[in-house]
Amino acid sequence: MRYGFAPFGCRIATGSAMGIPRRQKPSPAEGEFLFQLDPEPLEECVTAYAGIPLFVQAVRSLDVPGRVKQHLWIKQRQRGLDEAGYVESFLVLNALGGDCIEDFERLREDEGLSAMLGHAVPSSEAARKFLYEFHDETKLEQAQKELPVGQVSYIAEESAELRALAQVNQEMVQEVGRRCPEQKIATVDLDSTIIESYKREAQPTYQGGSGYQPMLALWAEMNLVLADEFRDGNVPAQKEPLRVARRAFQALPATVQEYYFRGDSACWEKELVNWLRDEKRADGPQGPITFGISVRMTTNLKKHIARLPESLWKPYREDAEAVRECADVLNLAPGRGQARGSGAVAVHRDPRAQAARAVVRGWQRSEVFRGGQQSVGLGQRAIVGLATREGRHD
Repeated sequence: MRYGFAPFGCRIATGSAMGIPRRQKPSPAEGEFLFQLDPEPLEECVTAYAGIPLFVQAVRSLDVPGRVKQHLWIKQRQRGLDEAGYVESFLVLNALGGDCIEDFERLREDEGLSAMLGHAVPSSEAARKFLYEFHDETKLEQAQKELPVGQVSYIAEESAELRALAQVNQEMVQEVGRRCPEQKIATVDLDSTIIESYKREAQPTYQGGSGYQPMLALWAEMNLVLADEFRDGNVPAQKEPLRVARRAFQALPATVQEYYFRGDSACWEKELVNWLRDEKRADGPQGPITFGISVRMTTNLKKHIARLPESLWKPYREDAEAVRECADVLNLAPGRGQARGSGAVAVHRDPRAQAARAVVRGWQRSEVFRGGQQSVGLGQRAIVGLATREGRHD
């Protein structure tokens, strides 16, 4: 206890002895546990994946298992899962966020999942062996023999088993189109994605490290995969994109009446651009395909932009960050003039810069922009690249 001194010399206690104790509020964590833990196992079959039945119902309503049985023949013996059971198990693994085949072991621990599926979930080793059946070493050897001198990357022909899966996917897309006849527009998005891998066979990628770089074509309006191609990590994204683009358009249902295509600068490739321009194209829909492809800001393109007179720059868009003007650079094609016909690239600038040449020097890359008659008036066969300026304004 401490003592203080009053004005007239009276000693007054100032310690905690005369203080009022603080009233403490009971903590919720101090209460009794509201549940009881039963050490006995449940007699019922339970699962932590209650949302999977809706996914599986959608898969089976599109008759994916039936189409797999029709087109894919791998197993030589009748015991164990059939091809349809394996494919459905892989779809379930992907839907649940599985990253590798070892994640099958986690799914096998859930008895309720197998009960809902109506079949067992394969072990990781069985799943690995099933995947190995899609590999055809002779296709790789043939691609290596045909490799030109000085090149190291190649795209091997797909095995019969992979082509069978592609047929299953194409028929599924056709069925979705039959059920959605009102969807008459299709935009094909083509892009390559790097998947990191530490496998011994994985090749180095342009981002560093090793992995694979598959190419994927997506029906943007329906969020459906139309076509894909598995590629090694060292295969340039600009190598033969027409192979996948052609298959993607072939997979679209007959109900589609308007065709569009979008791609990044890897799609600025003469064979693909020629095919998109040709309204009588082979192995594809007849008529126009409106397409937008971004274009790299090359030295040649910069020279074309620098020669544009001010009268060609037209207002395009204005917002709080920038004022945009656009102009068309005509007679530009991928490669060295090897594309048929003339092309046009829509270039955008910020007119607040002091001069067009200064803005051109600030441009470093281009980004995807959907073109066509309604956007910049270039017509249905326009090549459109939206050049964006990086860094500060001059």
